[in-house]
Amino acid sequence: MSISTEELLSKCNFPPAGSVVTCAVSGGADSLSLLALARAAGLMITVVHVDHGLRPESAIEADVVRLASERFTAAFLTERVKIDPGPDLEQRARVARYEVLEQHAASSDYLMTGHTADDQAETVLINLLRGAGVSGMAGISDTYRHPILNLRRTETVALCQSLGLTPVEDPSNDDRRFLRNRIRHEVIPLLDDVANRDPVPLLARTAMHARQIDNDLQLLAAGIDATSTKELVTLPKSLAHQALRRWLVDSDGHPPSTAELERVMAVARHEVTACELSGGRRVARTDSVLRLVDPAS
Repeated sequence: MSISTEELLSKCNFPPAGSVVTCAVSGGADSLSLLALARAAGLMITVVHVDHGLRPESAIEADVVRLASERFTAAFLTERVKIDPGPDLEQRARVARYEVLEQHAASSDYLMTGHTADDQAETVLINLLRGAGVSGMAGISDTYRHPILNLRRTETVALCQSLGLTPVEDPSNDDRRFLRNRIRHEVIPLLDDVANRDPVPLLARTAMHARQIDNDLQLLAAGIDATSTKELVTLPKSLAHQALRRWLVDSDGHPPSTAELERVMAVARHEVTACELSGGRRVARTDSVLRLVDPAS
């Protein structure tokens, strides 16, 4: 399968030519394609490669990214972070990676990652398994941060082949201990077999519709006083929950779970005087006003 950057650019969502961007490039087909397409879009690029030091070949992967950066006339930076073995390795590595990326992207107009439609489908299924609502079904936001979100993984692989790029093969992507990998290698192929059709476009389209609904709810919720029990109890449940999510997002940017929102609504309905949230936080009621008690305060 031969494919060109010109064929794929029309499906991408890059900012105007000349924009200063930071591209997260691991060396895989998706991120190398992001780099090539960003160059074709006329962007001023700084590539950031984050080495987690989890594999002995990680230094070689950094060289792959450096050479690709030179080819596409992009500035190149590499950072090594230390991730200790143990539970939640994938999540801790992700957090460490984004901390580095955000630091380097501070002087850019945009930070970009190479997530594709396949990543979107996996994210929607993961969020559903975690009991997420509409916000979770919306998956990855379709913004300049994820400009190749409409591309398929097969297309990024084909683009690399057409450009003579040899992507890094990360063996951890086949490790079935990680939920995303089981979704990728077991659940999505099973859905394909059961439905007799590719589920990725369906899940990506579901995410798009959920995102539209979520955006509408956020606009409506912006004008709501989430601390007023009198206002909350008059609202449709979905809108009240959205207003509370905006108010109760934690320091890491995570909204409360649906179960936590139900507990807060019980406080708003004067059924109880207080409830507990994750992270040691607490919502209490004084008369008809909710207040958030943070353990750090």
